[in-house]
Amino acid sequence: MYIEELKGGEGGEGVELGHGSDRSGVVGSDVKRVLIGAGARALFYPTLLYNVIRNKLQAEFRWWDKVDEFVLLGAVPFPTDVPRLKEVGVRGVITLNEPYETLVPTSLYQSNGIRHMVIPTRDYCFAPSPNDICRAVNFISENASNGTTTYVHCKAGRGRSTTIVICYLVHHRQMTPDSAYEYLKSIRPRVLLASAQWQAVQEYYYFLVKKAVVYSNLTNLILNPPCSAPSHDLLAFDEGSVVVVTESDLEGYDATIEAGAVGNQIWADLSVVYRVRVAGQAALTRISCLWLRCHAQKKISAEKLGRESSCSITADHLGGISVDIQVY
Repeated sequence: MYIEELKGGEGGEGVELGHGSDRSGVVGSDVKRVLIGAGARALFYPTLLYNVIRNKLQAEFRWWDKVDEFVLLGAVPFPTDVPRLKEVGVRGVITLNEPYETLVPTSLYQSNGIRHMVIPTRDYCFAPSPNDICRAVNFISENASNGTTTYVHCKAGRGRSTTIVICYLVHHRQMTPDSAYEYLKSIRPRVLLASAQWQAVQEYYYFLVKKAVVYSNLTNLILNPPCSAPSHDLLAFDEGSVVVVTESDLEGYDATIEAGAVGNQIWADLSVVYRVRVAGQAALTRISCLWLRCHAQKKISAEKLGRESSCSITADHLGGISVDIQVY
């Protein structure tokens, strides 16, 4: 059974109330949750009975389906199903039902050597939270790494549980959301996502793609610097480069700070610059400010700022790189 989701609100949970206040939106969301919750409770046993009858009469209406070597997707299990799940290698169960629609207690799973993760999620229009999706995907992955199977279920194995399994396929099978959805439909034709559930899948996919791009860029920066390095695998600085330090850059420096501890911090920072081999303007500016802080014995007056002075970070510290910092 599928109830079309109302538009508006975070995660599709709110009801659009025109130009009302934020409080009105919250009230509308709460009203919607109460109404859907009441409807879900009223429909739970009739729809469960309907699914049981279809499972008995139609061979293609299976209670659960094998998604891959380590994942089963299906409907809410009965206590009598627990030994059968154990026989097929299930050692983890993810329950996305609310308490009133959960038929197997955690203690029964545990007595059969099965780990049980409970993620209560309201039926029909709602999706697991991003944090819960990550927890569930990690749970499946951990079991798979041990060579065991995870059974992911909601009431009918259509929406809430399908959301989790699609995210698992996106993460560990490198599928797109569309291809993962079509793949599951080919195995279990009755799977169907509400709009909030599909949005949760898309957001999870976007998070993975964004994280992969950042990691790839960082790896390329470290392993493939923007220009070739000379001898000793160092990046040559342009000797004509000048970092300008203005009066505003010097505000807040305390002349009483001991040079030792601050000096250690400076060379730790320089070490990072050296290892990553980044010679950008921002890196040099940070070096110049830390250098001035280390060697300040008294506050620099406005008159002294008017005179040009210079200092040098020597080759002993940067393995042959010399940086001139001009102070105006």
